[in-house]
Amino acid sequence: MIRIQNIYYMLAYAFQVLNEDSYKMVAAEEFEYASDLLSAILAKGIANQIKRGLGREYMEKTEAISSPTGKINVSSSIRQQAMLRKQLVCDFDEFTENAYVNKILKTTSMFLICSPEVSLEQKKALKRVMLYFNGVDEVEPRRIQWSSIRYHRNNATYKMLVNICYLIIEGMLLTEQDGSLKLARYSDDQRMHRLYEKFVLEYYRKHYPQFNASPSYIDWNVDDGVIEFLPAMKTDITLQYKGKTLIIDTKYYSKTMQVHSLYNTRTLHSHNMYQIYTYVKNMDIANSGSVSGVLLYAKTDEEIVPDNEYMISGNRICVKTLDLNTEFINIAEQLNALAERLLQ
Repeated sequence: MIRIQNIYYMLAYAFQVLNEDSYKMVAAEEFEYASDLLSAILAKGIANQIKRGLGREYMEKTEAISSPTGKINVSSSIRQQAMLRKQLVCDFDEFTENAYVNKILKTTSMFLICSPEVSLEQKKALKRVMLYFNGVDEVEPRRIQWSSIRYHRNNATYKMLVNICYLIIEGMLLTEQDGSLKLARYSDDQRMHRLYEKFVLEYYRKHYPQFNASPSYIDWNVDDGVIEFLPAMKTDITLQYKGKTLIIDTKYYSKTMQVHSLYNTRTLHSHNMYQIYTYVKNMDIANSGSVSGVLLYAKTDEEIVPDNEYMISGNRICVKTLDLNTEFINIAEQLNALAERLLQ
């Protein structure tokens, strides 16, 4: 479980724009459901973007027009008999607000407006900002190509908004058997892992700059130099301080433990343990024991809460649980204690 207000704090660390004054009213409100919190942030963020100006991009367009521009499409002009209307069919680029990022914002907003899981107050706020999106099309939510979106100087302010849309579409959208779509009331057991990982990383960057928190690639410690076909190893978070290194691999699952179907025994996810062990041993090429690893699970409702430390081949491997269903000050204390203890 995760306290709804903590989703806001996690987003605020992941996207510093939420610390601006314009979002302070959202931070002060109490929300019963995650859908309302995300709707409020999205409505406020879109309103701020409208003040800056909606992003535009060039889009290819083919149209019969009276004043030729771009490239004249002769075959289409003849086929459509456009010249009888004193027009020509032309292929040209139009600088329009019907940009892909705006399509995502409209698609998500319209879905929230139609959802019974969103409060009337938040629906009204979204309807107000959607008045500025008349020239923007909607897209199929399940076909949004998130990985194709590229941010640059002209659309950098969209990054937080698009990520909010991602949480809503991918993390809270449930498919019904009749083909309709429904919004889940809680995003706890949905796709929150990206936000969870980003939050932990940015927390350490802000409060412990001396740890140089960052994701990092680890080279395979091969004997003969051959690394062909070996997969890349990239950590979620690597902290370094006074010759010591701590690798943190964040995990956000609905179930922390794996259960043996025959014997009903519970163990840690084996592939997670193999992964963190591989990271640690390949980074500690000198076998100095100065590299430690942590599997940091988000706490679930399970009775067993992992809190274990192991010394394996000279390196400390820990399995810890971060309780997100508590006051944020307690979350901060958990993260502080974890890093300070393992890097002391």
